[in-house]
Amino acid sequence: MSQTPQAVYDARTLGKGKMLTLGLQHMFAMFGATVLVPVITGLSMSATLLFAGLGTLIFHFLTKLRVPAFLGSSFAFLGGYAAVVSMGAQQGLSATESLPYACIGVFSAGIIYFILAALIAAFGAKKVMRFFPPIVTGPIIIAIGLTLSGSAIQNCNSNWWIALLAIVIIIVCNIFGRGMIRIIPILLGVLGSYIVAACFGICDFTAVKEAAWLGLPFRWENTAFHVFSNPNWGLLVSAIIAIVPISLATMMEHIGDMCAISSTVGVNYLEDPGLHRTLMGDGLATMLASLFGAPANTTYGENTGVLNLTKVYDPRVIRIAAVFAIILSFCPKFSALIACMPASTIGGVSLVLYGMISAVGVRNIVENRVDFTKSRNVLVAALILVLAIGIKYGANDSINLGFTSLSGLAVAAIVGVILNAILPGKDYEFGANPQGDKAVDFEINPSLRK
Repeated sequence: MSQTPQAVYDARTLGKGKMLTLGLQHMFAMFGATVLVPVITGLSMSATLLFAGLGTLIFHFLTKLRVPAFLGSSFAFLGGYAAVVSMGAQQGLSATESLPYACIGVFSAGIIYFILAALIAAFGAKKVMRFFPPIVTGPIIIAIGLTLSGSAIQNCNSNWWIALLAIVIIIVCNIFGRGMIRIIPILLGVLGSYIVAACFGICDFTAVKEAAWLGLPFRWENTAFHVFSNPNWGLLVSAIIAIVPISLATMMEHIGDMCAISSTVGVNYLEDPGLHRTLMGDGLATMLASLFGAPANTTYGENTGVLNLTKVYDPRVIRIAAVFAIILSFCPKFSALIACMPASTIGGVSLVLYGMISAVGVRNIVENRVDFTKSRNVLVAALILVLAIGIKYGANDSINLGFTSLSGLAVAAIVGVILNAILPGKDYEFGANPQGDKAVDFEINPSLRK
């Protein structure tokens, strides 16, 4: 029997207009973080939007159109991009010339997703998921939100009044709003704070005026294919070696996100359509994006936060957001408009969404009834949290292992998985408790369905 998400609001009864608005909200929710990756790395913002949309549609196709996940730019690979650019600089290459090599490294990392997916398909999710129990995935989900929180605070610091306005709008609309107002708080928070910031002259729209209305999202010289016109094989191999290990962290993040989405919706997506399908969707989206000079993709916690706030879980809404992203990627003027969005607006919205991610991680642990009277569980959770957050803020986000650099989240994920595997007293069996596997059992207030 197929599982049907029990949403507070049934998207099929909302109408096309409201569905489009909800899709627009999901698109704006992913913008805050997605556009930061090309800004930081120098990759194309238009290509980023294009392959976030295409990657999301690919993911939905491979997961039987059932999982309400949006794919946006992954922050986990930022250290990898920086490392490859640094190696290229030592050989006299500019950042623009080095980034395609990093993209090939990301493409290679995407292949690892398929290897893990094949293992799950061959041996079953039960045997593989025993290495990723709630005592590992829960703290990782918490750590994802907490490690991202620093960037939210930095953005808020640019103008706390605008950031607070975005937060207040979101809270008021979600708690006290009625009808459609209640289910689009993120979109209203973005628009409200952006408009106020523009009225006070905080935004500089010079780039918007100069940008064209139509244009291609990427250029050939920025793609991975361009590398092979005159390859630097040493840099190519070094890029692959430096970036592939990062996939260990992103796959763990993917599993955590799937647990979070399952928890939010109340459907065990790790069982059906299956973790192997979601991994293939994420991996294929990342590989395609990297070939055309866009950042690696990942399932987005921000959009899971929107699901949690709106209680609309229909995957069609996510696909509408993906189509919006694809269409707008061909409009340089729109990309410039988004780039002009005040950092404080992004910070205020992100502060709420990142907090929602960590809260889902806490709920993952609570609803699975993880026994913290056991010392082994305390140790696993403690090391995951301390390593992820400590390395993020105490070691400039990563530690150097000589052959590569790993982010705090990557180190925490690896240590958590290994420690849980070797310590005695494991009591988690995937599939034995459907409620635990999807992490939460929602009780819907019937009065909210109207």
